[in-house]
Amino acid sequence: MALVPKATLHSAAEIAARVEALAGEIAVKLPGDFTIISVLNGAFVFTADLMRALAKRGVHPRVEFVNLKSYGDATTSSGQVRVTGTLPEDLKGRPVLLIDDILDTGRTLSFAKQLLEGLGGSPVKIAVFADKPARRVVPLEADFVAFKIPDRFVVGYGLDHAQQWRGLPDLATVD
Repeated sequence: MALVPKATLHSAAEIAARVEALAGEIAVKLPGDFTIISVLNGAFVFTADLMRALAKRGVHPRVEFVNLKSYGDATTSSGQVRVTGTLPEDLKGRPVLLIDDILDTGRTLSFAKQLLEGLGGSPVKIAVFADKPARRVVPLEADFVAFKIPDRFVVGYGLDHAQQWRGLPDLATVD
């Protein structure tokens, strides 16, 4: 049975305002010469908007991507994180901002942070669009959070269910 969006948690206008504010926080706290590592596929919309907001503040980081999987087409994590693409290069001694769509159980971001630290990224800071602390099983906190959300499955603004609903401009819960 296909899941469909039910209720809007955050509108496109709320999201735009929060991303702008978050870029301001990041611009103050990170050095100008850092690398963004965006987790595909979910974080691409957030990453693009955040990069444009950082550029307005004169911050122009390098950008790379990492493809990690733990959900597949399910609404819960499999508990296993896999790298399904190439890894970023040349991170030795570089500050890194790891960007993901959602901090849920903590498994994926904990795995990614350790991976990037192992590749020489230092320090590795984390920015997430949505933080769902009620589902955390790995003790991890993001350094920058756009929104804390309740324990509901959400879609829109890059987040999907079975590759659907990423293009919604709002963040919405689903049935």
